[in-house]
Amino acid sequence: MAAHRKPRQRSLGGHTVRAAATFALAGAATATGFDGTGHADPHLTPEQVKAKVDKLYQEAEVATGKYNGAKEKADRAQENLEELRDQAARRTDRLNSARDELGSLAAAEYRSGGMDPSWQLALSGDPDRYLDGAAFVERVGSRHAADVSSVRQQLLEIERLRGAARVELGTLKSRQAELRRHKKTVTSKLSNARQLLGRLTDEDRVRFGSAGGATVHASRSSASSRHSLTGPVSPASATADAPDSRAAAAVSFAYSKLGSPYVWGATGPNAFDCSGLTQAAYRSAGVSLPRTTYAQINAGRRVSRSELRTGDLVFFYSGISHVGIYVGNGQMVHAPNPSAPVRVAPLDEMPFAGATRVA
Repeated sequence: MAAHRKPRQRSLGGHTVRAAATFALAGAATATGFDGTGHADPHLTPEQVKAKVDKLYQEAEVATGKYNGAKEKADRAQENLEELRDQAARRTDRLNSARDELGSLAAAEYRSGGMDPSWQLALSGDPDRYLDGAAFVERVGSRHAADVSSVRQQLLEIERLRGAARVELGTLKSRQAELRRHKKTVTSKLSNARQLLGRLTDEDRVRFGSAGGATVHASRSSASSRHSLTGPVSPASATADAPDSRAAAAVSFAYSKLGSPYVWGATGPNAFDCSGLTQAAYRSAGVSLPRTTYAQINAGRRVSRSELRTGDLVFFYSGISHVGIYVGNGQMVHAPNPSAPVRVAPLDEMPFAGATRVA
């Protein structure tokens, strides 16, 4: 029986799905209606529009965190499923080899007429070899019994692996459905925010630091533009104040990404969401961080706001839905939202929830 291995399924984390899951939503609004939320009050002031947009972005970031967590679990389920299938295929190959061997032995016994091997040796006309031959046959008989038992055990193990694979496939499908739900939530909220921003004048967008003005900054490539994003804390000063080489490397990486667009679900190298930026920054320093904000806050030692040092992770909102990298002087580098690129901002820009010094 030949081993048939199903083609490896493309992981949900493949380039095709990632490209679909990580697209920029900043820009001008369309004239279409709101997705599932009804039309906004046409008499909203610019300040009220900004407040609604900020709320939508924060809600979208919560959903993004759930999406990132579900994706991490889906990727792990995909890997587990592939490993179980590989194990089953390898064991099936060994089982087929054992079956072939037993089949050859059975055919040889049939061709010999089915006579008990010990009688054949006793009547062979060579009494001098009888005792040695009888001992050999006894060993061979025991080996055949062990071979048969091994085949049975391999069959049971293959069935166990196939059963575990079926369970893991069910888990994967559940995670994929969860991903689709969170993706729908994120895209809906970001679409609504984009349409609200489209009602602001260019002057209001610049005043609020929202889509219009921030996108202009993000698109510039000149040195003066990059300098305008860094604020009063220079990259050299921030890295010099870092407590160790890992923090310095992470901060240097974050500064090098100033002006990169926010793209939900992205972890670089050219676009990021908030936890994607911090994960990539510390990855460049040789440190592996979890994917989500609510997991990253537990990736080191908690520190108070008064104890902050360059390179610490700083978290915001009660649900720990946003994260940045502290760079000193009350400021951080972070990926804000689709209306603004990676930039330096004050910690007071959002409600502070805690900080962690990466272990």
